[in-house]
Amino acid sequence: MSPVRRAPVIAPAAPEAVSAAMAEVSSAGGYFELDEGEAEPGWRPLTDLLTDRALLERRVAEVAVRLGTDQPRVAASIQFQGLAARLWSPVVGAVAAHDLLLDLAPDRLHWYPAPAGPLPLRAVRPAGRRVPGPVEAAVPMYRGVVTGLLEPLALAVREVVGIAPGLLWGNAASALAGAVCVLAGRRPDLATRAVALGRELLGTGLLRDTGELDEPVPGRPVFTRRSCCLYYRLPGGGKCGDCVLLAGRARSRTGGREGRA
Repeated sequence: MSPVRRAPVIAPAAPEAVSAAMAEVSSAGGYFELDEGEAEPGWRPLTDLLTDRALLERRVAEVAVRLGTDQPRVAASIQFQGLAARLWSPVVGAVAAHDLLLDLAPDRLHWYPAPAGPLPLRAVRPAGRRVPGPVEAAVPMYRGVVTGLLEPLALAVREVVGIAPGLLWGNAASALAGAVCVLAGRRPDLATRAVALGRELLGTGLLRDTGELDEPVPGRPVFTRRSCCLYYRLPGGGKCGDCVLLAGRARSRTGGREGRA
C-alpha cells in the first residue's frame, strides 16, 4: 500500500461558514444533505454503527429483506456502499464548492434509522477547516473519511459478514466517484474541481488501484471500478454503470450509482 502523503497546514473555519457550506451543498441532493443541530430522540451516534456489532448485523438483515436477497454478503456490500456515499458526498461538495473541509468526527455525527433512502445524518456543533484547494484537501480528507470513518466501518462489517476487503474498498471508491460524478452533473461549474479532488483521493492509500476516474467529455466524468459490488446478484439487479464486468461501450455516463442503501 502506498503511503499517505503529508497534509498541508490548514486553518479552522468560522462556525457560520461551516453552517453555510453545509446548507448550500445539501441542495445537490439527498446524499449531500447534512443536517445541523443537537441529537433529538430517535437519532443515534454514528459510533454505534462502528462499534455495535449486533446493531450492524440487524441493519444488514433489514437491508437484505428490503432488497429481497437471502445473501448477507450482498446486503452488507450494498449497505456499506450506501453509507460510504453518505459520508463522502457532503465532504466532496464542501471542498469543491467552498474550499472547506468538513470535520465528520464520529462522536459529533448522528444518524436516524430511516427504513429506506439516503441515511439521514446530523452534525452536532459542526466544524471545518479551510483548505487551499481540492488537491491539497485530499490528504486530510482521506484521514477524516477513510481512516476515521470507513476503516472502522469496514472492520465492523467484515466481523459481522465474511466479505473481502478489496470489495469494500472498491465500494468506497465507487461511492466517492459517484459523489464526484453527481456533483459534476448537477453543478457543472464545480466539475473540474470535483474531478481533481476525486482523482487525488483515488491515488491515495487504500483507494489506490480501485478504479479509474476518466473524463472522456469535459465536465462529464466516468468511473470504472476494478472489483464487483455484487449488485448483480439481487433479483433484477443487473450491472452498475461503473461495473468492471461491463464492456466500455455499455458504461453509464453517470459513473455508477450514488448510493444504494
